[in-house]
Amino acid sequence: MAKDDLIQVEGKVTQVLAGGFYKVETETGHVIMARISGRMRSNQIRIVLGDRVTVGVSPHDPTKGLITYRSK
Repeated sequence: MAKDDLIQVEGKVTQVLAGGFYKVETETGHVIMARISGRMRSNQIRIVLGDRVTVGVSPHDPTKGLITYRSK
């Protein structure tokens, strides 16, 4: 699945997990298990607890996502 097919949702990081995974709570109250995109990892963008992020969610599995942007 291409990155263009992902559904973009806004959320807040609620928990930092091992292995580069994060729990993100969306504005609608859903909890998504998300990981950092490759471009963010290569540019060494750090994500900490409480950050506002944009998550790309797959329409096939809405419980997993890919963090594509960290808001300031």
